[in-house]
Amino acid sequence: MERLPPLGKIHPEFFNRVIYPRLGKPDASVIVKPQHGVDFGVIDLGKEAMVLSTDPFYIARELGIKKAAWFAVHIIASDVAVSGIRPRFLAIDLNLPAEMKESELALMWEVVHSECKKLEIAVVTGHTARYAGCNYPMVGGAVMFGIGKKEKLIIPKIHPGDAIIVTKGPAIETTGLMAAYFPSFLEARYGKGFVKKAQDVYFQMSTVKDALIASSCPGVTAMHDATECGVFGGLFEMASHSKVGMNIYLDDMVLQDEVKKTCDGFNIDPYRAISEGTLLATAKKKWAGEIVNALKREGIPASVVGEATAEREGIRVFEGNHKYKLTHPKVDPFWSKFEEYLKKRNPK
Repeated sequence: MERLPPLGKIHPEFFNRVIYPRLGKPDASVIVKPQHGVDFGVIDLGKEAMVLSTDPFYIARELGIKKAAWFAVHIIASDVAVSGIRPRFLAIDLNLPAEMKESELALMWEVVHSECKKLEIAVVTGHTARYAGCNYPMVGGAVMFGIGKKEKLIIPKIHPGDAIIVTKGPAIETTGLMAAYFPSFLEARYGKGFVKKAQDVYFQMSTVKDALIASSCPGVTAMHDATECGVFGGLFEMASHSKVGMNIYLDDMVLQDEVKKTCDGFNIDPYRAISEGTLLATAKKKWAGEIVNALKREGIPASVVGEATAEREGIRVFEGNHKYKLTHPKVDPFWSKFEEYLKKRNPK
């Protein structure tokens, strides 16, 4: 009997073997195709470029409709913003669970409207219906578009010597979600005051602001949102895409106290855990300091955490007195821990 694969994103090997060789009719106007380490695709419009990204429309009911809808907008807008072009248009398909009340749908849509106004995004088309078999949290899907001058487009291409910049540190999404879903476990270990701080990390789960600030500075060569498999997975994908090695110095990376304690409390490796909201960027070394300072001026913690090297040197992680080679994490530890604590919270 064929074994079921683990939850979470499909492993890169499957994509390389099954998905990427079969992408329909080739079209020369598609200048960025689906690929590892790149969050978006790009269509050439002449002097301008259209950037697109797609994701599930993810409404985790336990978080509350307002928080869930905020996240659903920002996660997809982030994937366009890392191109250097501002997200501008949204197409959305809502396949709603039968049990979703009209009051919940109205509240969800008010948040979608409000966040899109703040981000200067127009909703241009969509589909809305209830269907049997549709369940939370995947209540549909969406496509975000951005259109801008081609010179603003950052097509990821890292060169040896480029500096590696990380905003906010690892496990942002892991912390925001675990603290929201399982506050009693954290409260028993760290107290009620800590839980509030950890839950506030939730609203760091967006790289829209990070990416637009970074791309307004000169020198950026690539940007990526650290989602599945976290900082290590994202940096591995970036290095593989550009065929470079990396030296990564963990002691130089921001590690927020709420993140460290939450990951310790649930026994999760923060560097391999899902981290929507963490921007991974590379830049010409002479501009790296200016980019970090621009982010810090806007209240976004950031640091230079290493440099790109020749591909033959591999990806090396330096942590204290230890050094080791990085391979792709393959399985994000968040999902198994999330499932484990759901069962502890709701024993049968």
